[in-house]
Amino acid sequence: MQHLDVVILGAGPYGISAAAHLRTIPGLRTHVFGEPMVFWRRNMPAGMLLRSPWEATHIADPRGTLTLDAYVAARGNHLSTPIPLERFVDYGRWFQSHVAPNIDTRQVVQVERCANGFLVMTDDGEVMHSRRVVVAAGIAAFARRPPEFDGLPTDLASHSCDHGDLRRFAGKRVLVVGGGQSALEAAALLYESGCDVEVAVRKPTVHWLGWKSRISRVRALESLLYSSRDVGPAGLSQLVARPDYFRRLPRRLQDWTDRRAIRPAGAYWLQRRIRGIKIRTGVRFKGAMATDKQLRIASNDRGEQVFDHALLATGYRIDIAKYKFLSPQVLHGIERAGGYPRLKPGLESTVPGLHFLGAPAAWSFGPLLRFVSGTHYAVRSLMAKVEAEA
Repeated sequence: MQHLDVVILGAGPYGISAAAHLRTIPGLRTHVFGEPMVFWRRNMPAGMLLRSPWEATHIADPRGTLTLDAYVAARGNHLSTPIPLERFVDYGRWFQSHVAPNIDTRQVVQVERCANGFLVMTDDGEVMHSRRVVVAAGIAAFARRPPEFDGLPTDLASHSCDHGDLRRFAGKRVLVVGGGQSALEAAALLYESGCDVEVAVRKPTVHWLGWKSRISRVRALESLLYSSRDVGPAGLSQLVARPDYFRRLPRRLQDWTDRRAIRPAGAYWLQRRIRGIKIRTGVRFKGAMATDKQLRIASNDRGEQVFDHALLATGYRIDIAKYKFLSPQVLHGIERAGGYPRLKPGLESTVPGLHFLGAPAAWSFGPLLRFVSGTHYAVRSLMAKVEAEA
């Protein structure tokens, strides 16, 4: 049996950033499982543009040398903004090739506790022992679907993360459900692919991000109101960028800040692309049913309508019990708030040596951990804990 110090589960931005940092610790035996940037490659639509600005899209590395700027210099070609999805994926794989070139792409099927750490089992039956496990497995397992669409076949109703290319819906009549960036950009991509598109938003209005761009000419004011991590509105952005301060707030204020910082909203540059799309607000669905290879949807504002497909861009609801690799024994030991693990410094759960990076850490450390720019805080905190107990 192979004996390791740290196993990292996941090879997206958080996983490869953790690998970059932990592998600088002399003698630390680290092993990374995952397919590099797989969620970004398979679960986000081709043609997508990143909402985050340049300075908030660098993946953290210990020497600060694997930035987007370094990537562009190495590739020798221009990178436009907003950053195209395919170029960010390529940046992530370039980053990974420098810090963890030999990632193990086997699937981990179970993590169990043992006397001195954890047993990690792969899909081909190998078992490894590790003193620590770092879960950076992303959010694909947490896709949230409105209950009105439960039980419908996926060819009639699917989540936005189920598709890497929306051009398959060309010529179809599609209802996009949601009012955030994912929904609005999916609608734009569908419209540009020749779809008849409508957008249904539960909230009474659609919010747009744009204030930061309006004050960007006044650098002193911009830097005062907004952190370079670029999560949250003016003022709150600076608080959200400092998770150690955020977590000292009363729980009620933490929850309010989290909701306000990540409320559904679209980037200002999307507005011109959706001018020809009907957007309905204040929509409540009464039911949806399959009928003659189409979807009949009842709502409060339109009665019944027929669509070829409903694309549910309705976000994610964290519930770590949906990570199938965590054994019941491990889950039982993790104190949770809803589906989130309650984490201590080092992003360590109540199971000693088990850490969670990315969105599952947001309940404990704030909304910054839902975004790529959160890698800078997360991996430094993790590394400090590992070094202190090495």
